Amino acid sequence: LHPRSRRVLPGGTMSARNFNTQPPKDYVAGLGRGATGFTTRSDIGPARMLPGDDLAKAPPEPPKAGEEKPQDLSEGKFDTFNGYDERLFGDAPYEDDDRAADEAWAQVDEAMDRRRRARREARAQAEMAKYRKVRPKIQHQFADLKRNLEAVSQEEWEALPEPGAHVRGAQTARQNATFTRAPDSLLDRARAQAATSTTVDDAGAASGSQSELADLRAVGSAKSSLVKVRLDQAADSVTGQTVVDPLGYLTDLGSMEVSSMADIGDVKKARLLLDSVRQTNPSHAPAWVASARLEEVAGRMGRARELMAEACQACPGSEDVWLEAARLESGDAAKAVVAEAVRKVPTSVKVWLKAASLETDERLRRLVLRKALDLVPNSVKLWQAAIDLESPEDARLMLARAVECVPHSVDMWLALARLEPYEQAQKALNRALAHIPTEPLLWIAAVKLEEANGRAERCDKIVARALEWLERNEAVPEREVWLGEAEAAERAGAPRSAAAIVAHTISRGVEEEDRLRIWMEDADAFLSKGVPACARAAVDVCIAAFPTKRAVWEKAAEIEQAHGTFEALLDLLRRAVSHVPAATDLWLMAARERRARGDVTGSQEVLTEAFRANPEADAIYLAAADL
Repeated sequence: LHPRSRRVLPGGTMSARNFNTQPPKDYVAGLGRGATGFTTRSDIGPARMLPGDDLAKAPPEPPKAGEEKPQDLSEGKFDTFNGYDERLFGDAPYEDDDRAADEAWAQVDEAMDRRRRARREARAQAEMAKYRKVRPKIQHQFADLKRNLEAVSQEEWEALPEPGAHVRGAQTARQNATFTRAPDSLLDRARAQAATSTTVDDAGAASGSQSELADLRAVGSAKSSLVKVRLDQAADSVTGQTVVDPLGYLTDLGSMEVSSMADIGDVKKARLLLDSVRQTNPSHAPAWVASARLEEVAGRMGRARELMAEACQACPGSEDVWLEAARLESGDAAKAVVAEAVRKVPTSVKVWLKAASLETDERLRRLVLRKALDLVPNSVKLWQAAIDLESPEDARLMLARAVECVPHSVDMWLALARLEPYEQAQKALNRALAHIPTEPLLWIAAVKLEEANGRAERCDKIVARALEWLERNEAVPEREVWLGEAEAAERAGAPRSAAAIVAHTISRGVEEEDRLRIWMEDADAFLSKGVPACARAAVDVCIAAFPTKRAVWEKAAEIEQAHGTFEALLDLLRRAVSHVPAATDLWLMAARERRARGDVTGSQEVLTEAFRANPEADAIYLAAADL
């Protein structure tokens, strides 16, 4: 026999399998390896029609009520995950081989379930044990107490009250309680006890006494305040630790007022937290400053000064600590603190400015600032503070020195150009452009300088050069920046400079189809802001680009009529009717202006020219008749 056909018996002997038993149902020999038989026509017999067979059989009857409907295996019944709602072969007959296959697969499923059952049950028990450690059952929680019930005697057990006896007794007592109205005498006596009495002794000193009832009321008020403080502490807590930012306290303490027990509790809480911050990091300057300001708000100025004295020892290189210490002091004490700060941080601009502000004598203040400039010559703030104390001539000399120390300060160059004469101012601005070639304010100052010295005709050339220079250095500001500088120039008394800036920059960044609309909006905006020179320049640009637009000429005439001269208005109207002869409104405006000035002959001449240009205009006939 083949080795696989033997099996080991419990006694250790080998036995052969018996192949002479009955085969399983529906067994086909060789089906597993594909060696199956086949059927031929000779096995079936000849294909003959038996008597009684009818080819034309009746069609099948429709299914009766209660029978199963045919399966619907359309796409609407198919699910990607679950498949079809119905069985694919549900309408096929259920034969013996199908039953045998189902029994075989059921045995396979049962064997697989037995194999995995032990691991599944062990895993479920482990998960349940882990869950019960976190959330045990109530019976497990009171297991120790139940074991202690062994020592309870029978008498003690019987003496236990019923579960609802205590509750029912309390409810009955509340129902049977009676209240009696207090008499007026009792209320008067209570009011007298709560009152405060004042007596005067023989020496004339007044002494006051308060009753015990009033003290009890004060105790109750303090108790409620303490509860509020504890609730606030609980509300401002994260995992049991309150979080307070020392930097945030620097701004919050400025508006804090200690006026109640709750505020006092907040101060104590903040004090403890800031003490912890200082102990953890003694070199943290904001914590020292916040602690000092907290004590200042609480009214403990002495403690605040002591803290800042300690801070100066712990953080000698922090200018904020020295400035806070000087602020808390007054008079000579503050000067002494600042003097020590200057020795510790000699390059601090804020400390030097604080030292200068503490001096009441202008001469001493000037000396302090000059000493500061010797140590910190590149500070713009120190130069500005020192120059403000000098006379114009001395300020000019100091500015000449300042632009050498801080050549990138635009304000210094502009201040120097304002104090220098015309030629020296030009040289100063040229030197400034050499150091700061991308600053447009220097070019605008040069334009104003030319206008201030009677050379307004050069404004347009300088603005054009400025734009070319800035474009070469890729530092041309936006269109809105230029228009804003034009407004500032006109308000500063330089209308020609403002007009030149608007004329050269108003078209920058504007699409060709939007030019007329945007320029007219700019003119209206200039008029609303009270800068008519800028508005006139914007309209002039519109006239140059759109000389045949009647609305542009009307806006220009409106500006000249409101802010210009009579001669400028007449010249504008003369140019307008030459470009737009059909604009009868412009002809009539010119005639009205001449007539208002008493020039009737000139008005008649204007109407005559208008009649030649518009022979069919009824408004011109009426104006001539009225004249």
